[in-house]
Amino acid sequence: MFSNPLGLSLTKGKSMENQAEVKRSLIRLLPSGISSAIISPPSQLVILKYFMTRILVTNDDGIFSEGIAALAKALEAVGEVTVVAPASEQSASAHSLTLTRPLRLRKIDDQHYSVDGTPTDCVVLALTKIMLNNPPDIVVSGINYGANLGDDVTYSGTVAGALEATIFKVPGIAVSLATRSDFDFTHAAAFAAQLTAKALQEGLPPGVLLNVNVPPGEIRGARWAHQGTKTVRSLIHEGIDPRGRPYYWIGEQQVAWKEAGDSDYAAVGEGLVAITPLRADMTDYDALAHLRSWDEF
Repeated sequence: MFSNPLGLSLTKGKSMENQAEVKRSLIRLLPSGISSAIISPPSQLVILKYFMTRILVTNDDGIFSEGIAALAKALEAVGEVTVVAPASEQSASAHSLTLTRPLRLRKIDDQHYSVDGTPTDCVVLALTKIMLNNPPDIVVSGINYGANLGDDVTYSGTVAGALEATIFKVPGIAVSLATRSDFDFTHAAAFAAQLTAKALQEGLPPGVLLNVNVPPGEIRGARWAHQGTKTVRSLIHEGIDPRGRPYYWIGEQQVAWKEAGDSDYAAVGEGLVAITPLRADMTDYDALAHLRSWDEF
């Protein structure tokens, strides 16, 4: 155990939550990316590599996506980055686990791993196997090709990666680039790194993840926003396969959304970054209170 001016125990073997609290305190004292500090007595240099900020990065577009490469690179200024991502695209995989077959984990190098499964699979394997002895302080998922706004968060593998982190009591951030073309991740990655550093310094409420949608181009500002509500019409493409059997392919959706000035749709529509706090608990507490007034059945 090291002597330290914060009065915090620096002994290994602490719980994930206690380690995170120690690290947040150290982050407040150290510049970003610095992993060492002089701790009393003044003559003693203590290398705090064990307590260096660790960041797990995942996505749903796959290990070779330009979005995850840009995100991981930007986050190197914040801490030590480990990437565990799907071996292939897993868009719209939602919060799904692979239970009907074994998973294959491939180590590309010491900081990069691919899993032939969903983003949720990736986070589970990262937290229970790859990073078990050195757990991350935060999980950042993205950067997604396209927005994850409103109701789409329920389909999103990007959001699910951050959501799974909160189930393990690790804060999570999901980042998406809100465009359908010209995917330049530079500004979104820089904003994600800034927000991650802020979340590590301040801490997030227990069980909360941040869903972040970044418009293309330079950052013009950011707004806290609630989930919007969209009106959709799925376009179903029908065809006949080479064996003469019909198939159906769910295509692009025709989307409109309800006007609400403080929604995520509205923020992005105004060119601002939309940041929405989400949690796994989907209980409608207002409805629950009302329904408890029903007669017994």
